[in-house]
Amino acid sequence: MQPGRTALVLRPVVPEGHPFSALEEASLREGYRMVRRIREEWADGGNRFARPGEILLGAFLGEALAGLCGRTVDPYRSDPRAGRIRRLYVHPNVRRLGTGRRLVETLAADALPFFDVLNVRAPAEAFPFYERLGFARVTGDGTVTHRLRLSGPERRPEGRPAPLTPRA
Repeated sequence: MQPGRTALVLRPVVPEGHPFSALEEASLREGYRMVRRIREEWADGGNRFARPGEILLGAFLGEALAGLCGRTVDPYRSDPRAGRIRRLYVHPNVRRLGTGRRLVETLAADALPFFDVLNVRAPAEAFPFYERLGFARVTGDGTVTHRLRLSGPERRPEGRPAPLTPRA
């Protein structure tokens, strides 16, 4: 997969078929299992991104799946208004081109009708990425490293991309 003149298109994705399998293989070569977990949880019904506000968003370059990221109800919280950014992965050939940023910003842009906050548990090397997107660092919680407030006094910055409505 090589970036070129093809525009990046974001759209909901189902973890099946060749485009998904190719991205899964790339992630496994790097030692990451998050894409495989998405497929496995989809297949066993553990996570189908089917509850209100949930979506699995793919970033496509032509027919190639260049990255993906999910938004779910946070399974570690009892508050149904707490959402979670899940399993962000971008193909190594298209990293540092804004794909991850576009995925997360798009998921945050239309989350407010469903969620008041978006939580994420990120590896230390991803902390600067989330902080640049307006997520605040959270300490003392083993399930959350960063949180984006979507409502209230610490509301997310304006100017995010136009919302993408999840499929029902």
